[in-house]
Amino acid sequence: MGSHRRSGPALAPSGLGRGRGATVAVVSAAAAAALGVVPASAVPHDDARATVDRLYQEAERATEAYDKATEQTGSLRRQIGQAQDRIARQQGRVNALRDALGALAGAQYRSGGLDPTLALLFSDSPDAYLDRAAALDRIGVHQALRLKELQSALRELAQERAEAAGKCAALEKSRKAVTQHKKAVERKLAAARRLLNSLPTAQRSAYERASRSAGDVPDLRGVAVAPDGRAAAAVAAARSVLGRPYVWGATGPVGFDCSGLMQWSYAHAGIGLPRTSQQQRYAGRQVPLSEARPGDLVVYRDDASHVAMYVGGGMVIHAPHPGAVVRYDPVGMMPVSSVTRP
Repeated sequence: MGSHRRSGPALAPSGLGRGRGATVAVVSAAAAAALGVVPASAVPHDDARATVDRLYQEAERATEAYDKATEQTGSLRRQIGQAQDRIARQQGRVNALRDALGALAGAQYRSGGLDPTLALLFSDSPDAYLDRAAALDRIGVHQALRLKELQSALRELAQERAEAAGKCAALEKSRKAVTQHKKAVERKLAAARRLLNSLPTAQRSAYERASRSAGDVPDLRGVAVAPDGRAAAAVAAARSVLGRPYVWGATGPVGFDCSGLMQWSYAHAGIGLPRTSQQQRYAGRQVPLSEARPGDLVVYRDDASHVAMYVGGGMVIHAPHPGAVVRYDPVGMMPVSSVTRP
């Protein structure tokens, strides 16, 4: 997603800076007027395209925030489920201890309800009294231990309940964040769509054809080798979904957002990547762009709001933006902030 311009600064001699040239037609000044920015006659053609690119960038940032909030919500739900299981087990333990204490108290009452002196007088023999007294003493010690155990179990139960309540509050906050980020994405995408729909038919068609193109398939034979079998498997997985649509918040296999494509591809190589591009930035060893090899994650912009997979020959595979499909693009399509080797 975001601004995928085809020009960029010269990079390493290995071909990392090669571009394909502009494939998208320049939109008209009248398009920018659809957003009420300035009168159409005053807007250069390039400004309208820049507005679309900016809206896509902003939508991508909101998408990554949505992905992060959604992941957090799922994690909190799992934690709450685990906490509820622990609470149920601890409550069962408390109930069992209470029952045991009740049984011990009843036995003590039945055995020791009389004054010890009278019990000795009414006993059949001193030996019988002493046996009963020893049993009472053992019951008392056992009861004290069970009472201490019950107190400890009650404290643990209260702590588990307090932690679960805190997680429930965090879950509600995360749910609200998901909703807010979703609305932000939808607003940005709706604005971009209105702008594109305001273009003359020929220009709009040219823009959409470029977005839906899987790009020129580069000849990568012999230009680069993946650092290991897992990276090679991830590259193969990414190539297998070329042409599938960008769907914000999606992790495949029908559609992908940028970080979802990376996560899905590396899952096929047996590696679990985190969900967002910001997290994926640190999911491995960072290497210079000049040393990038197939399978490396190329993270874009200072806020790490876009990610692609380097495949060699100065090209990446990525899910660009809504309305576009998984495709090849030059690695220098936008400012590179880091390269990570999972």
